[in-house]
Amino acid sequence: MEGYDRWAASYDDVPNPLLAREDRFLTPLFSDLRGKVVLDLACGTGRWLEKFVARECAAGIGVDLSLAMLGVGARKNALREHLAQAACESLPLPNAAFDLAICSFALGHVADMGRMARELSRVTKNGADVFVSDLHPDAYARGWRVGFRDGATALQIHVQPWSTEQIVQAFSANGFECSEHLPLFLGEPERPLFAKAGKSASFAEACQIPAVLICHFRRNALSSAELQPDPVHSRRCHASGATEEM
Repeated sequence: MEGYDRWAASYDDVPNPLLAREDRFLTPLFSDLRGKVVLDLACGTGRWLEKFVARECAAGIGVDLSLAMLGVGARKNALREHLAQAACESLPLPNAAFDLAICSFALGHVADMGRMARELSRVTKNGADVFVSDLHPDAYARGWRVGFRDGATALQIHVQPWSTEQIVQAFSANGFECSEHLPLFLGEPERPLFAKAGKSASFAEACQIPAVLICHFRRNALSSAELQPDPVHSRRCHASGATEEM
């Protein structure tokens, strides 16, 4: 978490073509959230939760492990008291509470994919939609990495790469049906971001590589016994500017 703690102050200010491409694909899918209770898992500064609130979701919460990221999010008026500190594999949230969940560019920081999928299965309702995005495995294999600049220093954040098959298998084994998984390629809308970063020369080549992996899962019906949280991983969460209740 040290890397994200250092990244937090500038995270919202530096345009990111991967986030832009993800946003360009997913935002139209969330056109009507009225009456929906939503979860932004590994929310960072609350990028997606802020969009959900703006689209009049009924209620929402963002969860992240980085206190610095949550602190930035807590300074946004719409997100105050809607953020909590917790790990993806250990959610201090009630059973069957959410109609929609998103986990954006965080799978590479999850050590136990099965436990994370089980927790998401526990806290989502039957039929809930869950969207997961991450750096595409092909892009990782081609040397793309997660990183940022801290002043004059370029920092790389270690991630655990997961294949598409591993992700789908982990979710399928924990009560989810995979509606689709697909690669997203960068395109013309991302060109100005490359130019701003002084990387125009690499734009054309980057557009030939699958950049973002998107997985859409739907939660199947589970028995009440399957929904019981792991008692070792059901502690309440505490964070500056965060809340323990939805």
